[in-house]
Amino acid sequence: MVTRQPIISVLGHVDHGKTTFLDNIRGSTVAAREAGGITQHIGATEVPLEVITEICGDLLKGTALKIPGVLFIDTPGHEAFTTLRSRGGSLADLAILVIDINEGIQPQTLESIEILKSFKVPFIIAANKIDLAGKFRINKKKKRYTFLEAFNDQNEAMKEIIENKIWELVGELYKYGFQADRFDRVKDFRKQISIVPCSAKYGIGIPEIMMLIAGLSQRFLEKRLSINVEGLARGNVLEVKEEIGLGTTIDVIMYDGTMSVKDRIVLGGKKGVITTTIRSLLKPKPLDEIRDPRFRFEHVKTVSAAAGIKVAASDLDDALAGSPIYTSDENLNETINRVKKEIGKVKVSTERTGIIVKADTLGSLEALVKMFNSKGFAIRKGDVGDVNKTDVTEAISVKKKDMYKGVIVAFNVDVLKEAEEVAQSKKINIFKNDIIYKIIEDYELWLEEKKEEEKLKRQLGIIRPGKIQILEGYVFRASKPAIVGVRVLAGEIKPKLTLIKEDGKFGGEIKSIKTQDKFLSSAERDAEVAVALNGVTVGRQIEEGEVLYVEIPEDSFRKMRELELDESEKETLEEFLEIRRKENSLWGV
Repeated sequence: MVTRQPIISVLGHVDHGKTTFLDNIRGSTVAAREAGGITQHIGATEVPLEVITEICGDLLKGTALKIPGVLFIDTPGHEAFTTLRSRGGSLADLAILVIDINEGIQPQTLESIEILKSFKVPFIIAANKIDLAGKFRINKKKKRYTFLEAFNDQNEAMKEIIENKIWELVGELYKYGFQADRFDRVKDFRKQISIVPCSAKYGIGIPEIMMLIAGLSQRFLEKRLSINVEGLARGNVLEVKEEIGLGTTIDVIMYDGTMSVKDRIVLGGKKGVITTTIRSLLKPKPLDEIRDPRFRFEHVKTVSAAAGIKVAASDLDDALAGSPIYTSDENLNETINRVKKEIGKVKVSTERTGIIVKADTLGSLEALVKMFNSKGFAIRKGDVGDVNKTDVTEAISVKKKDMYKGVIVAFNVDVLKEAEEVAQSKKINIFKNDIIYKIIEDYELWLEEKKEEEKLKRQLGIIRPGKIQILEGYVFRASKPAIVGVRVLAGEIKPKLTLIKEDGKFGGEIKSIKTQDKFLSSAERDAEVAVALNGVTVGRQIEEGEVLYVEIPEDSFRKMRELELDESEKETLEEFLEIRRKENSLWGV
């Protein structure tokens, strides 16, 4: 067994300095070359031990590091953890959450925090851009230096500004359930989040961040980082890319074992499990990265974990980002089943009433499902890919049962034209966004507005359609009041509502609704409950097996167009209208 380098994910809100932080370590200018300085693709940067030692300087004096280096994952916001999954958790061992100390927690920061909590990943905070907090004195002769050195070089007014901003951040984090403090004041690294004030632009605080990452990895992650380097490779697919001269390739983060040219690999695909043979392995040099190498990729014969590696092989066109990837020996079927099982744990397919979730990667899907479930929202279907007509059709069937759940969540994917047309015609809401936190917030806001809207309509006294059937063999009392077991066939029933029969005659007034020992204020479609009916006797006015309708006054009927009815309610309303117009052809006009 050997100690691998820890995998560190760098995440945070757009333009808070994620890539600039890594640029300072790499000595590269990736951020400047990207559109608007914002990360466009997932990348991996390997930092060897000697570079860590050089950056930290005297901070590591007397400390013998066992880790061979660190592997940084630099991401464009939402993909920070959503594609980095393994064994039901995160592939990242630790994380650096970059927060602009002047802007504080922003939407993508909050999203990152929620994902960190969801996957239980330890992290430190790089409170970036302290150089913009006021008249901050900078030593431009140095490429990078410690925060404490820079802080001690400030006047008292500037020191107070920095301290106040740190305490503001501590307060914000407390709201989200985290105890935090400036790194040099942290007493228990297991219970408190370390905040390192820094300037990625001028390299201030970078030594302390590297010291913390190396120290925390070695102290708390020894068991996790211990791997069998000679074993079969395990990792995750980050991106699927078309490369000139190579065809379709996959960018992979390996966290265990060794991968070699001509190894057989097994990974998830859009249409099923893919098995193929490695044609080439391409590895960026240390202090460079997969997505934007300053030098050409190096062709290698073999790579050991942890590493960022580009894999070229046939049959990768349908490879699934976020999928687990394994090398396989003679137990190919066992490996195939393992990949199927892992993917199956993420994808959701049930018959229950719940929302439809579509996402760009398996990891995005997992994060969405986790976060929706944590808020008590049921998921009917969760899958990877664009929103199609089948998804909309499924949402329509859900909406018939529950108008609040008949919706589609589309994270970082497109809505196909045919699907969009059907959704518009059937009034199916599609919540589309590329920030997980925002998409959940949008749904919650809509839900709140919709429920308030329905509440107001009920207050207007509109009686909704409803239909029940008296269950045979479930007459508990024949009269005064008659108590019978019923199934709600459509809509809803409530106490004090009047019922009519299919011939238009009086069918009783609902006195109460009960299930087991609990009285209910209402009962909806598919519920089986006991109802007490005033004014009728079983065997005289009503019979077992008979269907009864909620009596709808004409004024309620005329206002009914203001309500959003499901298909079964619409059918029931048509049946009720037919009953009434047998007596009066102009009823409801």
